[in-house]
Amino acid sequence: MSLNWWTIPTQLGVFKVNCKRLACLLVFTVSVCGSAPGMCPTTCICASDIISCTNKNFTRVPGNLYKYMKRLDLSYNRIGLLEPEWVPVLFEKLNTLIVNHNSISSIITGSFSTTPNLKYLDLSSNSLKTLGSPVFQELKALEVLLLYNNQITQIDSLAFGGLYNLQKLYLSYNSLLHFPLDLYVGKHKLTNLVLLDISFNHIQLVPIQRLSSVPAKQLSGIYLHGNPFYCDCVLYSMLIFWYQRHFSSVVDFKNEYSCLLQSDTRGHNKLPLLHDNFLNCSESTVNSSFQAFGFIYDAQVGDRLIVHCDSRISDAGTHFVWVSPDNRLLEPDRETNNFKVFPNGSLEITDAQMENSGLYSCTAINKKRLLNETIEVRINVSNFTVNRSHPHEAFNTAFTTLAACVASIILVLLYLYLTPCPCQCKAKKKKRKLNQSSAHSSILNSTMPQELPADEKKASTGKRVAFLEPVHEPKHSQNGKVKLFPNDSITTESILKTTRTKSDSDSVNSVFSDTPFMPPT
Repeated sequence: MSLNWWTIPTQLGVFKVNCKRLACLLVFTVSVCGSAPGMCPTTCICASDIISCTNKNFTRVPGNLYKYMKRLDLSYNRIGLLEPEWVPVLFEKLNTLIVNHNSISSIITGSFSTTPNLKYLDLSSNSLKTLGSPVFQELKALEVLLLYNNQITQIDSLAFGGLYNLQKLYLSYNSLLHFPLDLYVGKHKLTNLVLLDISFNHIQLVPIQRLSSVPAKQLSGIYLHGNPFYCDCVLYSMLIFWYQRHFSSVVDFKNEYSCLLQSDTRGHNKLPLLHDNFLNCSESTVNSSFQAFGFIYDAQVGDRLIVHCDSRISDAGTHFVWVSPDNRLLEPDRETNNFKVFPNGSLEITDAQMENSGLYSCTAINKKRLLNETIEVRINVSNFTVNRSHPHEAFNTAFTTLAACVASIILVLLYLYLTPCPCQCKAKKKKRKLNQSSAHSSILNSTMPQELPADEKKASTGKRVAFLEPVHEPKHSQNGKVKLFPNDSITTESILKTTRTKSDSDSVNSVFSDTPFMPPT
């Protein structure tokens, strides 16, 4: 058997190759590679490190895919449950996984253990109803998570636990009833989250006071439009504040913010929330919202005040500059009077004075990103007359006021329940009138008075004076005198009762004339 040799020129020289052996090597290589795992399935489209297996009725990920793929598209299939075996092979280089428009109704813990390096996960347009905890804990490098257009009504507080690199979360067009506050506050908050889309859900209330402590870098990416909010001045003030800060979540979707009146339970009449201030909110309510979000600061004379430059540009290399109301430039590491600017942009006023009040401007400059932002903060310094260093004085004042109120109530009750009966007062007044009439009759009548009853003797503490005058009346004529009584033998009481504590002479003179009456002998 003869061998055919061919000369192959190369840059390094000339090699002689046996054609028969070369053909055998090529056949062996093709056969080995064809039978090895990691080939592109005939039903999918493979382009370099991208594989598209859309609309192929898959219920799980094929096991013979390229191991070095970085993007896998499984949209429009029939995947209904995510469990630990739904991705049978470890794909360490996979960073983008698209599983939208399937029938996924549940996610079990450990479903992403074979895709630990995902950065982009799309689970939108499925049938998810709840998110338990923790279902994404293996995805430490995840940055973007799409869950919009599902049926999610409840999210566990730890559902996104461990996603410390998550930057964007899309939850729009679901059925959420509450704002996911655990994403911003608490032990498992996501500090790198700069975009949260919860638009077009069923959220009616927003925890505005809790959100006031969230940095502007995160607040600027909260999209709330399309929710059936109740008309509220505090919510209106917060949105106006965001609008003035030029947050794109409000500026770009201003017409999508509407609210319902408390009386409109069925939601028939949606009112525009950010148009013409139809709520007629007071200026104090709006200012209180600005104050809660760090736009207005109040201080007293002598206080130490720290004002934060809450800029959306907070990357490394950002330089902060403050401008005072009198146009003085305040920069870090350069103290000016009682002002000091820290490298993170915070402004410190060591001893606040009345002349420090006014509008301050903070400018954040990032030269690498060619970005800058200016924030205006108002500081109000007032001189409060009460010394706030002695809180016990305020307590004493409050206690004294409370004691005075209690004493007044007791006096009113004593007056209402311990006063004498009106009937007794009327009886005493009537008896006094009778005594006065008896005194006058005793002056004109000479008949001997009868003895007073025993109870009247005890009740009287004064002297009793009686004047007796016999009546000599002619039978036929009056002799010019007036006859007081029609009957001859009428006896009237002649005892005067008085409770005066004066002397006898004073008592007599206060009732009778100066001329004494002398009885006839």
